[in-house]
Amino acid sequence: MGNKKSMNDIKLFVLDMDGTFYLGDRIYEGSLDFLNNVKETGREFIFFTNNSSKAPRDYIEKLKKMNCYIEKKDILTSGDVTIEYLKSYYNGASVYLLGTKELEKSFKDAEISLVTTNPDIVVVGFDMTITYEKLERACTYIRNGAKFIATHVDINCPTEEGFIPDCGAICAAIELSTGVKPEFMGKPTDKTVAMITKLTGYQAEEIAFVGDRLYTDVATGVNNGSTGILVLTGETKLEDVDKSEIKPDFIFNSIKDIGDSL
Repeated sequence: MGNKKSMNDIKLFVLDMDGTFYLGDRIYEGSLDFLNNVKETGREFIFFTNNSSKAPRDYIEKLKKMNCYIEKKDILTSGDVTIEYLKSYYNGASVYLLGTKELEKSFKDAEISLVTTNPDIVVVGFDMTITYEKLERACTYIRNGAKFIATHVDINCPTEEGFIPDCGAICAAIELSTGVKPEFMGKPTDKTVAMITKLTGYQAEEIAFVGDRLYTDVATGVNNGSTGILVLTGETKLEDVDKSEIKPDFIFNSIKDIGDSL
């Protein structure tokens, strides 16, 4: 289904990963065909995941096992958007990070000053290594005036066994304790669209965000002057669309069907 927007106007597809391109370690049928169709029709794609627990190189390795070969320039994470934002607006600021070793390495590689006391900013990611001490420190520093930034809004992360608490859930605990709301990066914020336009040279109206979640993937497109395309292979079912304020520009059963329509 669609509205006044046309698939012909899309020059860059920004693809969600889990629930859209693969689930866990299993690639969806037609995902590789989709990428071929994108290239054959003179368009481009990049992958974008809100999951900040891993670095782009981890995803490159994961995709390689699925016979999908990409380079660093073909993938962004909410962690990358956060790093870009910090370097643009808070260059030189000190950061207390709630994140995995992989995210920590990405911050260090970007020469962001990571500290364990008196930071200017507390950054919360999808921290699968979180401890009570980290949580307590984050709350104390925010209470003492540190800025509160979070990599992405996702409350739960899908796994093959079910859902696990994501960045938004960790932030909810901190917000409840401190009374301070975080400034979110990643999808569906305009910061993500700004970074993608800056890196690729495409205008917002030439970009489509493809994914299985209305409140992140689709919302990034429809709220920021781009196109939002919903696939029904992940979290969202067709009946959820009726109840949602966020309406996709297009709905497809799978990424394979998008490829077939190009």
